[in-house]
Amino acid sequence: RCQSRGQGIGRHRSRRAAQVVHFTHEEGCRRARVLIVGRPRPDGVLGRGERGIDPRLGTDVVLHHVERGSCHPNDRSVGGLCCDARVPAPTLSAAEQQVLRHRSGPLLVLGGPGTGKTTLLVELVASRIRNGLDPSAVLLLAPSRRAGVDLRDRVAAAVGRTIREPMARTAHSYAFGLLRREALARGEVVPRLLGAAEQELMITELLRHSAARWPDGLEPALRTRQFAGQLRDLILRAVERDLDPGELDRLGVQYDRPMWRASASFSVEYAQVTALAQPSAYDPAELVRAAVDLLRTEPGLLADERRERSLVVVDDITEADAALLDLLEVLAGGGTTLVATADPDSAVYGFRGADPQLSLIHI
Repeated sequence: RCQSRGQGIGRHRSRRAAQVVHFTHEEGCRRARVLIVGRPRPDGVLGRGERGIDPRLGTDVVLHHVERGSCHPNDRSVGGLCCDARVPAPTLSAAEQQVLRHRSGPLLVLGGPGTGKTTLLVELVASRIRNGLDPSAVLLLAPSRRAGVDLRDRVAAAVGRTIREPMARTAHSYAFGLLRREALARGEVVPRLLGAAEQELMITELLRHSAARWPDGLEPALRTRQFAGQLRDLILRAVERDLDPGELDRLGVQYDRPMWRASASFSVEYAQVTALAQPSAYDPAELVRAAVDLLRTEPGLLADERRERSLVVVDDITEADAALLDLLEVLAGGGTTLVATADPDSAVYGFRGADPQLSLIHI
């Protein structure tokens, strides 16, 4: 806001840092100079023309004063005033520049936390778009929805324009879009995603009448919500690894895991009930696996996807599960450019099936 003295400081909280917006009073507040910095200086003084860090984008920005109420579509509004955010390209090392020149087949980029892996991917995608690549030809996979939103914002800021194509998404979002599009083209029932709560409720109800023979001592646990949740996790991990009930039962015999054998028998009943009660419904693991199966059984569709997706980029591939790795193998198996970043010593989503060593071996 503008104060009578001609200067004002506005603050609001951000996930990453405090955002400080500094307005310089000119011409009755009709024009203003806006600065955004990651954190205020100890003395609270902000210099004019100063570079700062936009905490939402995580990148350096230089903001220029413009007329109030005349925002260009590519400008962002701060405190009711427009600002032209120009994100300078990062300075890349020789090795990073080689990544930008990579044009065919898979490439794995290793680096520890905070070394600029994601920034490099943003610059890779932005440089291709600036050089004429259609944004719809880019598939940018993120480990989570929040990470996908952040990547979309950063790419849009780097290219200096809004991109309609949701290029940054999770693997589940891409798989769902592919299955839905094909279902509509064939006049079939469109798929829908089963939520965790819905799955656990179905498992809890089915456990009451299941013919599966559970190990002795588990009877009291069968009626608990916690058991249903853990059983759901086991079924999801098996689906991600493309293990059918017969294979899971065989592994139960091989490793003397009676729990696995009972779960294999139960998963047959669960699949039958789900197919009857919820046609075209998928749990998260089945969603990606179904997309992989569809691409493998439809050569024409696979050829179209490979032709349309000339660049596939994966942020933090160490967070990938076995189903996503199979999806990448199918999509990029024909020579499509695939660039993935990884931190070999880190995996946040291990509880969700992520396997860093499997990811590195697979890629």
